[in-house]
This record gives sequence, C-alpha cells and structure tokens, in this order.
Amino acid sequence: MNEIVITFNDGSQKSFAKYMSYYDISKSFSMPSDIVGAIVNNRIVSLTDRAERSCKVNFLDMNSIDGNRIYTAGLKMVFESAVKKTFHGMYVKFLYSLPKGIVAELRYDRILNDDEVSEIRKCMSKIIVDDKKFEKLIVKSNDALNYYSEANNYVKAENIKNITDSTVVLYRLDDLINYYYSEMPYSTGVLNKYEIKYLGNNMVVLNYPSYSDGGITPEFVNYQGIIDTYKEAKDWLKIMHVPYINNVNQTICDGKIENFVKSSELKFNLGINEAAKYISANKDIKYVMIAGPSSSGKTTVTKRIANYFEIYGKKPIVISIDDYYKERVDTPKDENGEYDFESVRALDLEYLNKDMKALLDGAEINLPKFNFVTGCKELTGKKVKLTDDSIILLEGLHAINDELLPSLPDNNKYKIFVSPYIPICVDAHNFITAEDLRLLRRIVRDFQTRGYDVERTIKYNAKVREGEVKYINPYIHQADKIINTSLPYEIGILKVYVEPLLFAVKSDSEYYNEARRLLSFLKQFFTISSEYVPKDSILREFIGGNND
Repeated sequence: MNEIVITFNDGSQKSFAKYMSYYDISKSFSMPSDIVGAIVNNRIVSLTDRAERSCKVNFLDMNSIDGNRIYTAGLKMVFESAVKKTFHGMYVKFLYSLPKGIVAELRYDRILNDDEVSEIRKCMSKIIVDDKKFEKLIVKSNDALNYYSEANNYVKAENIKNITDSTVVLYRLDDLINYYYSEMPYSTGVLNKYEIKYLGNNMVVLNYPSYSDGGITPEFVNYQGIIDTYKEAKDWLKIMHVPYINNVNQTICDGKIENFVKSSELKFNLGINEAAKYISANKDIKYVMIAGPSSSGKTTVTKRIANYFEIYGKKPIVISIDDYYKERVDTPKDENGEYDFESVRALDLEYLNKDMKALLDGAEINLPKFNFVTGCKELTGKKVKLTDDSIILLEGLHAINDELLPSLPDNNKYKIFVSPYIPICVDAHNFITAEDLRLLRRIVRDFQTRGYDVERTIKYNAKVREGEVKYINPYIHQADKIINTSLPYEIGILKVYVEPLLFAVKSDSEYYNEARRLLSFLKQFFTISSEYVPKDSILREFIGGNND
C-alpha cells in the first residue's frame, strides 16, 4: 500500500504518499503562524521525519508550549551561527531565560559597541531570509564524544558520556553543529519574530514571542532584578567550582556532595537573613508582600522571614492572600467557562483592602479562612492588631500586583518576588529553566501530598503557566527584592522521586511527550540521597520529611 491517511489537528483527513516528509505534508495544513514541528503518536517529531503509516498529526506553531520550545531552539542556533560568522573567535553562552527572552553572553577579547552588535543582527536576519535548512544528524555517542573532545569542549563531551545513550541527536546549520535538547524547525525562514537588546558589557537579550503572544514580539522589559539574581548565584557557583551539571556529578563521585548541600543551604539562608535585616531596619515598612508562581517556595520563604524578624525584634503577622478568595459562586470564569482562580479578580479585593487599611489605622481585625471544600470564607476567631514592632507578611500569587492593595501607601509596602532561578547550566548552550524546575517540584509535591498522578499535574501546569504569563510576569520588574529559592543540587534529589512517576506515563497518553522530555533532561543528573537534605530545607516543602 503506497498511500497513507493523515488526520490533521482540526479532524480533517487527507491521503498522502507513504514516506512523505511531515514538512511536505504540512503544506496542506495552515495555522496562525508558521509550522515548526509536529506531534505524532504523542511524540514530537522533526518535520524532516517521514510518515510511515496512517496517523494523527498535530502540527505545532510558536503559539503552543511545545512549538514555542522548538522555535526558541532554532532561534538560539541562528544567533550562535550569526555570532561566529560576524566575529572570528567569538562564541556565545546562553545563560538563563527571562520572561519571553534569553540572556546570552558574548565571549570575546574586547567589549563590543552598539554598531558591532547591529552587525550580528544583520547576519542573523540574512540567515533567516536565506531560509537555510536545519540538518538533523543522528550519530553514535562515541563519535559525538570524540567530536567535542577534539574541539576541547569537555563539558559537552562529559555530558554525552554521562547519559550512556547509544546515539545522540545533533543539528547542523552551515558549518555549525550543536544540540539544544529539542527538535528544530525545518528551516530558518520561520524564525522571523525576535529582537536583540544589547545590555552592554557583551550581554544581550534575545527577545521573542511567548506561546501566548499570538506571534507578536513583545516590547523589551528590563528584568534587572532577575539578571542581578542570576549573576550573584552564578558568581557563587564559580567560587564553589561548580558552574555546570557535570561538576555537581563529579562532586557526587568524589564523595563531597554532603558539604556542597550544606554550603548551598547556608547560602540560601544568608539571603533570607539579609532581606529580613534590611526590612527590619526600615521603620516605614509595615507590609511585606511575598509573591511568586506555583511551586516557587513562597510558604517556606514566608515562614523563614518571619523567624528572622523575631531575631530582629519584630512581631510577624503572617496572612495568606488565598484566604481572601471570593465566594465560589462569585469567582470569575475563563473563556472555557471554568473558574479562573489564577486571576487577581478571583480575590475579594474590597474585603482585603478594608482589613489591611483597618490594621494600618490601628484597628483590630478578625482574620478569615477560606474553606476550599465549601468555597466560602469563614471567620477564624483569630484577631490581629498592628503594633509599633509588628510587621505583616502577605503571601500569595498576586502579592506584588499594584491592583491588590492600592489603598495602602507605597512607603509602607515592601514587595518580594520569589522564584527558583537555578543558576547551574547543562553546558554553554543549554540551561535549566525555572519553569521546568517548578514543574518537577510540583509533580513530586502533588503526588506526595495530594495523590495526583503526573498526567493531572502536567495538564494543570499548562493553565498555571497561562496565569503566570497574564497575572505575574508583568509585575516582576516592580519587586523591591527577588529571592532565588533554587538550590543548585536539588534536581539530583528530585530525580529520585520524579523519575518513576514519569516512567509510569503510558505511550497512548497525550502527556507522554512531556514526560519523555523531562526524562531525557534528567539523564544529565546523577541522583543524590535525600538524607543529605536538612529537615528545614525549602526542598522539604516538595519532597516531605519536615519543614519549618
């Protein structure tokens, strides 16, 4: 039989010649943006792959999480190619992600000026206009190991050695060969939505649309607080001589991981202490607003800051903003008719402002407690009053949103944003995103404390991320302080808990591809026993076993 039937995203069907490439098949299907990849049998495939049998094909553009990941990987390779073509001897390091962007460092023997960065832009634009094809290479691991060893790229060589796979997928673009832990688009022509912002000192931000931007490149936002947080963490890792995952793996092999865990925990606690000390010295601050996305560790950070406040003579009053949810019947709904708990409008802002203003005016209030079973607020009988030496910690998803407490003077508020910005990288071109780290944390915690399987967590994660893009990311740059809640050793701990759960996802599940992506990512990490994790570690919030 020389024909197969392809079922498209919208349910329509069409016959094609057997072994036709998915790229050629994609020409018969249109999407809002250019197609960059496809999902076949719950696995992401390259458009260069060929259809061998009748199947359902979900084509991907940049307006989906998976498609946006492919788009980003292609954009990174084009940028790296442009850098090498423009300046001989320069190479690029992709350091970490920002909301809708990537921070990269241009390693060179001098500092570039704006005109020279513009030359990189021009070269990048030409590569895209020329619509060059990404060539997929499946090579033996030993060959890849020899290739990177001969190129003196020992970090990549060590990573390939550690994963123990028989083959490695690389991509070629002109004379550049590299890997980005993702499939690539068919060619460079689809990668035409991006901006390059030069920060000076050979640091650039590669800006591009997120999956929720409808293909529109967002205006550059200066997330200097996140940049400073990463720089501080990376500088510390240099001091510890562990800039990459393979260094942590070697620390495990050398029997020194316990000391590294202790140092990491001490560094985290010192950061919390510094924040508490600064706030305690400022007599105007009465409300500490602690926000952060799901699984960022807000609860532990809030408790820890409260403990440090007591050391500095303050009487902390911890209030959860979640207790000020609207009654369930009054909760707004999204476009699908489902309750939108991620929206700031899901909170009873009038009630919250009335209580917080009353506290500031010296009145005593009766704190509510939201009953998530009945969907109603209940008065707890717990009464609080603001005194000269007391300070309120307001913890919740929207705590730094200006819409939350407009009734309070700005000088009485101090905004803290909490997120796990893990500074350790896989290699010079692949980093660990805060989104992936939080997803691993959430999978473990949901299973441990709620009995949720991986599929439920991954399904809910997509909605959580949509809420973050809409309701959290736009306010990060307004935070007075960013607290990094990542521990550079933690993925080695999480791997022990999360791997069996990911392996349990069956191949016929729509979440199979995401589970396999995370498993592939985890191959880089050696496991670490949880016995080394202190009982009061923030990591205990997710793996269990005590937490202050």
